[in-house]
Amino acid sequence: MLPNRSRLSVLVFLLPPLLLYCVAVLFPIVQSMFLSFFSWNGISDMEFVGLANYVRMLTADDIFWRSFFNALGYLAICLVLQLGGALLVASLLTSMRRGRELIKTLYLLPAVISTVAIAFLFVRIYSIEPVGLLNQLLHWIGLGALERPWLSDINTVLTAVSAPEGWRFTGLYMLIIYAALLSVPQELEEAARLDGASRWQLFTKIRFPHIMPVWITTTIMATTYGLRGFDIPYLMTNGGPGQSSELLTTYMYKTAFSSTDFGYASTIAVFIVVECLVAVGLILFLLKRKADA
Repeated sequence: MLPNRSRLSVLVFLLPPLLLYCVAVLFPIVQSMFLSFFSWNGISDMEFVGLANYVRMLTADDIFWRSFFNALGYLAICLVLQLGGALLVASLLTSMRRGRELIKTLYLLPAVISTVAIAFLFVRIYSIEPVGLLNQLLHWIGLGALERPWLSDINTVLTAVSAPEGWRFTGLYMLIIYAALLSVPQELEEAARLDGASRWQLFTKIRFPHIMPVWITTTIMATTYGLRGFDIPYLMTNGGPGQSSELLTTYMYKTAFSSTDFGYASTIAVFIVVECLVAVGLILFLLKRKADA
């Protein structure tokens, strides 16, 4: 439908980022798929093992499965904090008369702060000795019995390392959803109010269906980022105590650079890619099915 000159212009502008994407994303994926069929320590000659790495991963590696279920828990907590928090704050912003810019700036700040700084900040917040902010607050409000070493307790460590990741990106998704809410036609909302619609009905019947395409995109972004989460959990606990906060990404990293088993680490990397693709497919299927219902 575009004239030849326009098609050429589009091609010229798309080619550089497409080449960069192929070099930075597609090539490493293909290389990981290739290495997953070999046993290699990074120095000696590669030994072809076929599907042995995949069989080992799926049938004989308890740490892999522990990491997989930890990753699902980590993802669930991140999605609740990021998408739930973003939708709540964005909805509140649309009804605010003053202070919108300040609130948006405060919520967006964590997204531009170094992950190292965020990790060390939350390590201090969770600290038991010296007493961190969280335990101090529990003491002040009379809940001192709940004080604990949050990063050393196997029952709380996964939630503790998930919260900083959720807090970090809430502002980014809030901004996206807020922009989508501003695009909702005001005449539709006014007509619904005249018909006696409550605020809940206004949101569920008009606002949310209107922003559904943006919600799907945001959910995909949050899900893929959550499944690939690495830096904050690694910096805070390094997967410990035991494997209580071990994720597939941290396990893959340690397998490659601590155990120098690059073939098996590549197998885990391929699984993470497949996991992300399956998650995106499920999200598209479920949300589009709900939107069409």
